Amino acid sequence: MKLPPRLISRLSPWLLTLFVLTCWEAICQGFEIKPFLFPAPSLVWKVGVELAQPIMMHASHTFMTTLAGFAIAVIFGAVLGMVVGSSPIVYKALYPLLVGFNSIPKVAFVPVLVVWFGIGTVPAIITAFLISFFPVVVNVATGLSTLEPELEDVLRSLGASRLDILRKVGIPRSLPFFFASLKVAITLAFVGSVISETVASNLGIGYLMMSASSSMNMPLVFAGLIVIGAMGVITYELFAWLERRLTRWAHRGQSSAI
Repeated sequence: MKLPPRLISRLSPWLLTLFVLTCWEAICQGFEIKPFLFPAPSLVWKVGVELAQPIMMHASHTFMTTLAGFAIAVIFGAVLGMVVGSSPIVYKALYPLLVGFNSIPKVAFVPVLVVWFGIGTVPAIITAFLISFFPVVVNVATGLSTLEPELEDVLRSLGASRLDILRKVGIPRSLPFFFASLKVAITLAFVGSVISETVASNLGIGYLMMSASSSMNMPLVFAGLIVIGAMGVITYELFAWLERRLTRWAHRGQSSAI
């Protein structure tokens, strides 16, 4: 019996995940690897079920911290992206600074943030913001800067102002770039939150993993990693769904062009 291609496409992520977990379990059991070195998925699952309440408490804190930093990054990145993309002078002036800032490892900012704001939630939010706003700026600026000059000339000849062009043509044209950046930025925001929590927090998955690793509780460390990965996948798929819903016209245009 041959399965429909669409069903195979939907099942493929689950089948691959099951295959990886089966190989992981077989390697751990077959080579008798010690749990404090590389725990088997069955042991990770057991520890995750036993400690589900504290894991969920720390996970919810990390999730809310990440969303707060991500929301600030989206607002700031979108506004700065529109400014950068709308003006060639601002683009040339700011772009080297943005690239240089993005090249600095954000973990280097955490000790500074701890001195300024103390240990807790604020450094994690700011770190999530710092690490995730750059993709939003770049993609929004790219979407606006790729607007055809001929189209702008036609709109100006019809009496459209610069603000009209930006509002009615530039922003809608940059929406596919914007939603593409959200999928990248949300995963980076999780990275920023967890980095800060491992250094300067007493709550969150990062703190939980550091505490577990200090006592060689590697199954709990891996449980934390899996929870972070699951939250990242869920939020990524949410923005992918929003992208398909709100930029369907762009995908239609691409398919018709092909």
